[in-house]
Amino acid sequence: MPTLSKPKKATSDADASPINGSKKPKTTSKKNTDPDVKKIFVLDTSVILYDHSAIKNFQEHDVAIPITVLEELDNFKKGNDIKNFEAREFIRFIDKLSAEHKLQEWLPLNGKNKGKFRVLMNQSASLDAVDIFGDKNDHRILNSALQLQQEMPEQKVVLVTKDINLRLKARALNLIAEDYETGKIQDVAGLYTGNDVVEDVQENVVNELYEKGECAVAKVFTQAPSDNHFYILKSFKSSVLAFYNATDNKLERVDKLNAFGVKPRNAEQAFALHALLNPQVKLVSVQGVAGTGKTLLALASAIEQRREYKQIYLARPIVPLSNKDIGYLPGDIKSKLNPYMEPLWDNLKYIQNQFAETSKEYQKIKDMLELEKLVITPLAYIRGRSLSNIIFIVDEAQNLTPHEVKTIISRAGENTKIIFTGDIYQIDTPYLDSQSNGLSYLIDRAKNHPLYAHITLQKGERSELANLANELL
Repeated sequence: MPTLSKPKKATSDADASPINGSKKPKTTSKKNTDPDVKKIFVLDTSVILYDHSAIKNFQEHDVAIPITVLEELDNFKKGNDIKNFEAREFIRFIDKLSAEHKLQEWLPLNGKNKGKFRVLMNQSASLDAVDIFGDKNDHRILNSALQLQQEMPEQKVVLVTKDINLRLKARALNLIAEDYETGKIQDVAGLYTGNDVVEDVQENVVNELYEKGECAVAKVFTQAPSDNHFYILKSFKSSVLAFYNATDNKLERVDKLNAFGVKPRNAEQAFALHALLNPQVKLVSVQGVAGTGKTLLALASAIEQRREYKQIYLARPIVPLSNKDIGYLPGDIKSKLNPYMEPLWDNLKYIQNQFAETSKEYQKIKDMLELEKLVITPLAYIRGRSLSNIIFIVDEAQNLTPHEVKTIISRAGENTKIIFTGDIYQIDTPYLDSQSNGLSYLIDRAKNHPLYAHITLQKGERSELANLANELL
């Protein structure tokens, strides 16, 4: 029988150790190993802005938030960003929950086997974090948790925050602190790659794929593969690129297609272009380190399919430089956003420069921009719109939360294709990592769905110099 071998996965120094991905947060502290001890989880603002429904995800345990968290959420309630949406939704939920009760009291959370909820008003503790670390909101949140720990010594009080520094400060004060685990990927090192290498395939199978373009699945596999999965099938003498068509239940040959002047330079790029150009696949994700061609392939494939869709949108989340708001940049809104959109323009110019300036192809891209058939825009400008008859490319998707990814996909209308590209090891936002970002979440949850295809690009094709940086530095 053929033997299946996994392609080499990209490595990173990022934390990729297995974690508990269940809804009940896990702690490594010995104090929390007793299953009979009921816990109180104290949530900080970063958790609420990541998931407004977080307080529902702690099963039978109680949940509390310091009053400082409500004060901070008040600063986030206005705006169109996802964090503003999360803040508003949480505030509405608390308003409804406390309609007939005082927030200082323990209020029952709706749902079977749920705990209780309250707002912590007392911010003074015998071990004063404000005296130790200084007067900041984070330290007042620490004081609320420390005071609750003193008030209820029979229960285990756990601070839950996505702020690593706050977790370290809490542990320095002998307070148990954890990350918010819901939605995290258990083993990011084993994340679905979308393709495999199959050794020892019979020579006649490879020949049949070359001659007929397809063959029966049973000639290679005893069980049906994952939907829209790609393979490098190797016999003793030759090899062929193949794709599992779940609709027709057969293996099909993958050819190295040309997308508006852009040709694949390796097998994985050929797989990515096949998925991007496949009209039956409505949701595609392409993951890989810098220089592997993620955005270029997505944009080239979209332009190649321009006749099938009304518009092409290329968007990316705005991650402010040095974590500063874009308001500090000079100029009008277009000038402020140019630094963030420049990488997208670079890819478009590369595609355009494959052709002479006098060619029809060169002029076609120019016309698409002038007629707004091709639109490059910040992701925030897309949110809330109905996405029908378009190709929607979301670049740098690793900087999205799982909820943002879900929100974008849920906006898809008829004849819409959505493409996410990014590198899960290059996170630019402080409260996401390789395990909790929206791109990792999508890859893990959507695999083996007939409408979804994914490819992880391993080999850099930008230049030998760029490959040196990825491999050695």
